[in-house]
Amino acid sequence: MTALLRTEGIKKAYGGVQALNGASIDVDGGTVAGLIGPNGSGKTTLFNVITGYERADEGDVYFAGKAITNASPDKVFAAGIGRTFQLTRIFPRLTVIENMLVAAQAREKPKNILAWLGKDAWTQHRRHAMELLGFIGIEGQANALAGSLSFGQRKLLEFAYVLVADPAVILLDEPAGGVNPTLVNHIADRIRQLNTEQDKTFLIVEHNMEFVMGLCGTITVLESGSTVVSGPPHIIRTDKRVLDAYLGADLDEDPR
Repeated sequence: MTALLRTEGIKKAYGGVQALNGASIDVDGGTVAGLIGPNGSGKTTLFNVITGYERADEGDVYFAGKAITNASPDKVFAAGIGRTFQLTRIFPRLTVIENMLVAAQAREKPKNILAWLGKDAWTQHRRHAMELLGFIGIEGQANALAGSLSFGQRKLLEFAYVLVADPAVILLDEPAGGVNPTLVNHIADRIRQLNTEQDKTFLIVEHNMEFVMGLCGTITVLESGSTVVSGPPHIIRTDKRVLDAYLGADLDEDPR
């Protein structure tokens, strides 16, 4: 199977700190993949390089067989890669539904904003936005200010926001971080449903090992900016290099 998303030998330094030192990862289309490693191992930096928020010093990023290395975030987004962030990026002074409509506008980049805001188009965009909010489970908050949502609800809103663009690959940065177990299970169920029913591809950075091991078919481990190993969960659990990277931590527990 040819990887839909692939990085080769990515290096990135900040001054004298080598954040990435040859990070390579393959994500096959239609799969749910995980990216784990101790704090400071370069996971979010690799996400930032893939999505154009940081420039790689060396190495390459490929999507659907084409090089997208150091492309701008808007071009990566337009190519079909969506992402969330550790700290949610929403518009707190807009309502939930207004946030979704902003996402719809960003997706289409209409030349004539008046045409986009026409009655029929507006109704269609709003209907689609409400469907996604319903799928994620926060349609009841549609008219609430985004800034009034709980941390977990904000994560759900950002997830729905990304789905508006219908990306082929979705990068989730700590989707289970800081949320209660019920919501963690809800997010996992939605990921599985999108993967199974719509063939969405996911790459997930997460510290919650139970979440990752139960959801991902392939897991790549980073340590000090380098790829240590990649394989199915049952291999990752027992790999000595992984155990050494986590300083002997039980991979069934949160390493934080």
